[in-house]
Amino acid sequence: MMAIAIFITILTLLLLGIPVAFVFGSVAIVFAFFIPELGFGIFDILSLRIYGIMSNSTLMAVPLFIAMGLILEKSKMAERLLVSMSALFRDVRGGLAVSVVLVGAMLAASTGIVSASVVMMSVIALPLMLRAGYDKSLASSTIVASGTLGQIIPPSIILIILGDVMSVGVGELFMGAVLPGALLVTLYIVYILVRSYFSPELAPIPKEVKEVSIKEILLSIIPPLLLMFSVLGSIFAGIASPTESAAFGVIGAIILSLINKSLNFEMLKYASQGSVKLSGMIFMILIASTAFSLVFNELGGTDAIVEFFHEDIGNVWFFIAISMLVIFIVGFFIDFIEISFIIVPILVPVMIGFGIDPLWFAILIALNLQASFLTPPFGLALFFLKGVAGDSVSTSEIYRGIVPFILLQLLALGLVIAFPDLVFAFV
Repeated sequence: MMAIAIFITILTLLLLGIPVAFVFGSVAIVFAFFIPELGFGIFDILSLRIYGIMSNSTLMAVPLFIAMGLILEKSKMAERLLVSMSALFRDVRGGLAVSVVLVGAMLAASTGIVSASVVMMSVIALPLMLRAGYDKSLASSTIVASGTLGQIIPPSIILIILGDVMSVGVGELFMGAVLPGALLVTLYIVYILVRSYFSPELAPIPKEVKEVSIKEILLSIIPPLLLMFSVLGSIFAGIASPTESAAFGVIGAIILSLINKSLNFEMLKYASQGSVKLSGMIFMILIASTAFSLVFNELGGTDAIVEFFHEDIGNVWFFIAISMLVIFIVGFFIDFIEISFIIVPILVPVMIGFGIDPLWFAILIALNLQASFLTPPFGLALFFLKGVAGDSVSTSEIYRGIVPFILLQLLALGLVIAFPDLVFAFV
């Protein structure tokens, strides 16, 4: 009962908007103080846990990939990509939206940072789509859904975090996410083309599209593709670890920005400060969640959950259904980082007890967590777009347009559950 109480307290304080790290740490300390059988002695091994986190070579990839993404955000790469893709699909109804999806996928494979991708796409693509006469709901939802592809397409920050939490190799996670990510991109494109065909007024063919030569198209597409294949290819081929590839990616991003003539001191300062802030936030949450897990486990919370699912229920598919439903619903209210450090560690012992493959289960969680960025009313990606769009798109239009994309994500999740080989094809 005390384990349930601490869990409910955590969720309540998070919903009140209190910073995650402070919630985890303070709740753990308060419960340890007021429960006699615990006491502060439970935190004696916390310093060893923190040292283990800080010396984890896999987690070193997090600030490096963040820095790479922030440099690319300022390099004007997305703008050049969108112009080139729009020229390629200028004669296709819905082609501009298809271009946004493809650019979003390429940005996801280059940056891995959802917030940066959504903001970039909103600034560049939304005015272009609205001027072309696109329906506001379709335009805004396409941008938001495409910007969140960084959750599942490597090098995804969430995959690195899940790899650490679930003790799965990050390289294997990256390889396992390739086909599910491609499946999601395909579903988005098919939906846009089908809807544009039956409702042509929603996605008219732009009357004015900037003429772009084949040379310009190749020069805008090939460099980010080379960076993507260099970073991910070195991991897949076993040539470099994720951390080493991330370091190489930072150098590649600097070279790309130099080619685009956008490299300057202000960009490097922005990328450095941003990576320190985001990485600091993630590691603070990780340290505080470690304190929480010490108290939660000592109160028997994990044992009770394992006993409930493994002995009382004893059905692996029931466990998978419940865990996916809980992550999806909780994602309405709290961010993917909180879910990764609160919900996932509780599910891992049950997963092990049922003999579920951790790689497959991690990809399911990553697909599910992507929906947490899109689901109203608290989807962060929706707030990012609304902040950029201002009064040009209403909140109700954003919410109305995003529903089909959420359903497509759930369809992709169902397909990966039904066909596990989608995860293991390249592993």
